[in-house]
Amino acid sequence: MFKKLNIFLHSWANDYFFRPNFFQILLAFLLLPLSFIYFLIVVLKKFTARKIDFGIKIISVGNLTLGGSGKTPLCVAIAKNFEGAFIILRGYKRKSKGMQVVARNGEILLDVAASGDEAMIYATSLKNANVIVSEDRKVAIKYAKTHGAKYILLDDGFSKFDIAKFDILVRPNPEPRLKFCLPSGAYRYPFSFYKFADFIASEGQTHFRKSEILNKSEKMVLVTAIANPERLKPFFDECIARVFFPDHYDFSKDELSEILQSYGATSLLMTQKDYVKAKDFGLRVSLVTLEVTLSEEFKKVLERQIKPSLL
Repeated sequence: MFKKLNIFLHSWANDYFFRPNFFQILLAFLLLPLSFIYFLIVVLKKFTARKIDFGIKIISVGNLTLGGSGKTPLCVAIAKNFEGAFIILRGYKRKSKGMQVVARNGEILLDVAASGDEAMIYATSLKNANVIVSEDRKVAIKYAKTHGAKYILLDDGFSKFDIAKFDILVRPNPEPRLKFCLPSGAYRYPFSFYKFADFIASEGQTHFRKSEILNKSEKMVLVTAIANPERLKPFFDECIARVFFPDHYDFSKDELSEILQSYGATSLLMTQKDYVKAKDFGLRVSLVTLEVTLSEEFKKVLERQIKPSLL
């Protein structure tokens, strides 16, 4: 019962933030006083922070909104183009605490429960991966600096206003309909904060996505726990059904087996973020692969930032 309620609330919230109906828009305007208070708190945090220079090049890839905007595949692409990165992220919904080294020079040291799904994507997608999860990013940066990092890739690091870094902000596609801060809109930080970015990354302009399905079967059910499942819309018509779970949802083998059985499906269609949590279940999975390529302009911007630290 609780799981069903959680899934319903996630679906409602996704519509509210990205595709609001008339009543949801009305609710958003009624909540504007709370959004204004939230706005003031964020602005105060931004302008009272004192930046710390850690003496190593730090590239932050973040966004202003809730939900997925493609930060993880973009970070993977950057790390593939420029060797020597230590990737640092919080490890949202992981079942561990403190700083944990997920991968060291390509050797995976934790399971997905302890690392979190996004950290495991980095660990399995990159050759010689160095990945750290930590609630305190400063502790992880100091560790990385003393363990051979050439530069730091900070996943979702825009909010760390007290860390000196090069800020890349990724614009979501599609963008939220309402440009309000929480709770009236999907913006964690004011829309005007794009002006504080050192570089704005936009899909189709600064980087490009290419997706395909591996191990495609006749009757696939799309099962995903990503923040914005509408990003998978190109694959909707290839599936007999779609089942959406809340972002970072921890699947069980029984519920995935039940989905296969109830729809008479021949495989589950999953993203890599979903698959890292289900790969040991022994179920047939069709995998949506995603490759991001960087524009020449983007590469040059990154090269100017990263190359001096690689010399």
